[in-house]
Amino acid sequence: MEFLTANELSILRWIHILAMVYWLGGEWGVFQTSYHVTNRNLSLEERKRHMETAYRIDILARTGIVLLLPLGLHMGKLYGFIPMLEGAGIWWMWLFFAIWLAMTWTAFIKRETDIGIKVTRTEELLRYPLIVALFVFAFMALGGSGPIETAEGNHWYPWKMILYAFALIIGLFLRLVMRRWTERFRILAQGPDAAQEAALEREITQARISAYIYWITIATVCFLGAVKPF
Repeated sequence: MEFLTANELSILRWIHILAMVYWLGGEWGVFQTSYHVTNRNLSLEERKRHMETAYRIDILARTGIVLLLPLGLHMGKLYGFIPMLEGAGIWWMWLFFAIWLAMTWTAFIKRETDIGIKVTRTEELLRYPLIVALFVFAFMALGGSGPIETAEGNHWYPWKMILYAFALIIGLFLRLVMRRWTERFRILAQGPDAAQEAALEREITQARISAYIYWITIATVCFLGAVKPF
């Protein structure tokens, strides 16, 4: 226990790096698998197997992106940026994100069921107020007010939060595309449907463009956390 306390920041930083790696690497895996999911030359069963692979890769990316925020907030508390997390505040924060992570894994495990789709939609709805809160608190910090206290030389922290919130927005769209995979393949299982195939290809094209922006954003978040340039 003394070791954990003495090395708390270093351990959190290590887990934070792992979460970032799984987030970035997982998104690349889903990106590559999507080519097979929309390939009309493959049988429906084969395409569904690739979709299953994409989901199994994506759960690691989703776990990473959920963990990044509480890890970052916890380190922010240790840096002295978030006084409100002192004492019991840090435990309430972790409880909130433990529930969020549980919903993420429930949606993954039950993804082929109506319950899974409902949990996914509920989890997505929870992201909207979180995204707004991140933007508001980060911009307040840049203006010298709010619950996040950063001064000149530490503005990398609120900017990192802003980029993370932006990444969550892109992630919402990518999650929407994946959720529609399940819904569209249910229809395709009943027989060929040109409209569903066209919708799949259109959405995947949009998602791939978003993915490039996603990777640039993630890389920038990594840069700010590692270099702390301003």
